[in-house]
Amino acid sequence: MSETQGWSKAATIPQSTTKVHRSADLEVLFRATFFHDYATVLVGGALEPVYLPGSPHRICYTQDYFRSALHEIAHWCVAGDARRQLEDYGYWYAPDGRNAEQQAQFASVEVLPQAYEALFCAACGHDFRVSLDNLKGDGGDERGFAIRVYERAEALLALGLPERVERWCNALGKHYSGDPSSLSGSFQQIFHFPL
Repeated sequence: MSETQGWSKAATIPQSTTKVHRSADLEVLFRATFFHDYATVLVGGALEPVYLPGSPHRICYTQDYFRSALHEIAHWCVAGDARRQLEDYGYWYAPDGRNAEQQAQFASVEVLPQAYEALFCAACGHDFRVSLDNLKGDGGDERGFAIRVYERAEALLALGLPERVERWCNALGKHYSGDPSSLSGSFQQIFHFPL
């Protein structure tokens, strides 16, 4: 039997040029983008997300979840200088299991952070769906909330992004696609409304 008899050629698997969305990459990219100006780092592995001011300031996201990291960065982008000196920015938070009134309050303060998060997802080509973050309680009107988040993101794109949001979108765009200029078109593709 010759050396090649009995052996078949191995099938080749096409290689994708799509980047894998790993939270560890976000940590490196965030540090390179913001540490010099804001002395802030992104840290994974937390059981619950939290912002901890200090030296350096730490944005802690859940486990190694990519979307948790983007969401916590969005909250950091919402917070002004004074809020960034307070643990968890000094914001009110009621945990999972909120009643309808608490959920409505939660949704009202989540529109802007989730609009930023949607833009971050667009910049790196990752699907986005709103999060009501209330699995054990009253979720509220998911579709209505999604419409408010979508409209806020559209308004931001039309009017111009705040400095940190724009800087982060540009960094994500360069890292994941090499082209940070296609944010508006990408946003239309990645935003998914609930059924």
